[in-house]
Amino acid sequence: MKRTTVWVTTAAALTGLAACTSSGSSEAPEGKRTSSAAAALPALRTAERSTERAETARVRSTTVIGTQLSLTADGVLAWRDGLSGSLTIDYTGGTAAETMRGLGVTSMEARYLSDAYYARMGDTFAAKMGGKHWLRYAYDDLKTLGGGADLADQMRSTTPNQSVRLLLDAGDVRELGRETVDGQPATHYAGTVRVEDVTDTELRRRLQDAKVTAETVDIWINEKNLLVKKVEKTSTTNGRVTQTAHYSDYGVKVAVQKPPAADTEDFKTLLSQSSTNPT
Repeated sequence: MKRTTVWVTTAAALTGLAACTSSGSSEAPEGKRTSSAAAALPALRTAERSTERAETARVRSTTVIGTQLSLTADGVLAWRDGLSGSLTIDYTGGTAAETMRGLGVTSMEARYLSDAYYARMGDTFAAKMGGKHWLRYAYDDLKTLGGGADLADQMRSTTPNQSVRLLLDAGDVRELGRETVDGQPATHYAGTVRVEDVTDTELRRRLQDAKVTAETVDIWINEKNLLVKKVEKTSTTNGRVTQTAHYSDYGVKVAVQKPPAADTEDFKTLLSQSSTNPT
């Protein structure tokens, strides 16, 4: 496999966690809402505010991107000033995961910081790719990946308050009743976000760039008005994307350090080197 293809595939796998997330809030016009949708809005707005104010949480998630990639993630996220956090990501299936396994990578540590996304690839990968264990992906550089989709914005929008915010864009949002989630009572809400109904210009552009045609969102809100579970199913021109995430330990301490510079390689530099020496 040419090295350029390796790096682009690696980047796609590393950013797969963010593939089905969106950002922004552009509530559907009242005229497009059903009466049940209008009744659910006050509770969802309260949940959005409560979840946003919590600022940190523990997350464990499963993501499936068609036949290309499936993965699990476990760690902590913070969203006070942009996204920060640390996750352990395990690649469980798909063609991108097979490529990663060929590079000696079945799991890795991901660190989100204000300037970039860092991925620790392990000893086998480091031995094959110059000796450094960490790859740095500047958010601006990620804009060149994914067929035009703004992966930088998507990666910054993996926090739980964004899922509640996304459901507020659904014209058919409805309350489905009380259920038990992770041992605690929670209220289940669901709705469908259609690109043509999104009034926020920036959000519509992001969805269109990601080739999203529609997205169903299910969320569960506990008695403290905090999101405890979400399921997003996205239909794109490239296939179906499903992500299920569980959130807990709101307010947990999140302290993320930048990896050592001497052990870090920049993705853009590697991609440039691969383009000039593709074999």
